[in-house]
Amino acid sequence: MKKAILGKKIGMTQIFDENGKVVPVTVVEAGPCVVSQKKTVETDGYDAVQIGFGDLRPKLVNKPMKGHFDKSDIAPKRVLRECRFDDISTYNVGDIIKADVFENGDKIDIVGTSKGKGYAGVIKRWNFRRLKETHGSGPVVRKGGSIGACSDPSRVFKGKKMSGHLGAERVTVQNLKIVKVDVENNLIAIKGAVPGPNGGIVLICDSVKA
Repeated sequence: MKKAILGKKIGMTQIFDENGKVVPVTVVEAGPCVVSQKKTVETDGYDAVQIGFGDLRPKLVNKPMKGHFDKSDIAPKRVLRECRFDDISTYNVGDIIKADVFENGDKIDIVGTSKGKGYAGVIKRWNFRRLKETHGSGPVVRKGGSIGACSDPSRVFKGKKMSGHLGAERVTVQNLKIVKVDVENNLIAIKGAVPGPNGGIVLICDSVKA
């Protein structure tokens, strides 16, 4: 990873490219972020930079986090994330990271939390097909069916696709494209599927495939 920034997903819109074609984009409020901690091999066993995003009232900060921010001499931040850059020598505690770290046309990866969809059945969760609705299927057309063998092995194998909690998990979408960077308003327009709901926090970093 060479560069990264935290942001908040705003929503979708459309813009026109240089050829006059409509491009659907997701707008992310990217930064400004502040470097809140710098970790090195000597002190922590690895090189990394912790960045913070979003202002937080001092009243809402607990004592351990207050001590952390006071040590770095920065204002409290709502979200903290750690990034392992290839070279952290250019970063110092208190540095500001803005949207201009990225340029139009950059390929990026986005990490976020997907939309939570509650408890879901096997059709919605795993794309199972239904049973036929005729000839005595009854009320089981959306059921998952048999889940295991008989007396041998007398158990359900781990990883069996069944109904359960769907969504609300860490998702990484790779190789998206930045269409436009608005440095003045801290906005980045991205073409592709950005994970999470509007208002969700996302981490934007340069693509490993680039």
